Amino acid sequence: MDITDDVLIRESVREPEQFAPLFDRHAVAIHRYLARRIGAPADDLLAETFLIAFRRRESYQPVGLEVRAWLFGIATNVLHRHVRQEERHYRALARAAGEQPRPHTDDSADDRVDAVALRADLAAALARLKARDRDALLLLAYAQLSYAEIAAALDIPVGTVRSRINRARKVTRAVLAPLEVDK
Repeated sequence: MDITDDVLIRESVREPEQFAPLFDRHAVAIHRYLARRIGAPADDLLAETFLIAFRRRESYQPVGLEVRAWLFGIATNVLHRHVRQEERHYRALARAAGEQPRPHTDDSADDRVDAVALRADLAAALARLKARDRDALLLLAYAQLSYAEIAAALDIPVGTVRSRINRARKVTRAVLAPLEVDK
């Protein structure tokens, strides 16, 4: 029987090596979340996330949710220190995706052109979002956390999560809606 995350954290206070299974269980998902948000620096941010979690393991308070949400919260806070870089990343994606693609000879060329255009518009929309709204939306979309888990990760009420995601969706819909009309 697997030991729960909560038990591992409590035991790791006395036996630090008990923290290792938490890394094994959650590092891939957190790295994926960070990589989708910021790209190449994800490796460093992942290491920083787990270092902070390890140092703060004694103060962890279970709130009826998985340790996973706590770790995503730490990852999001680490990411905040790199927000400017993230915003530059989305702007660069928007610019790069907006460049004319090279012509292809196969039948899927139109699909690739549409995907490139959509990626540019989505990246531009993400760059326009306030950081706190983008955090909530991307924890939902990339990390697939529930609203309650997002609330725990960001240390905000669930109602605030709903508001932030609603605002973020409005902005992204406003950017993407003209594309749907053109089809």
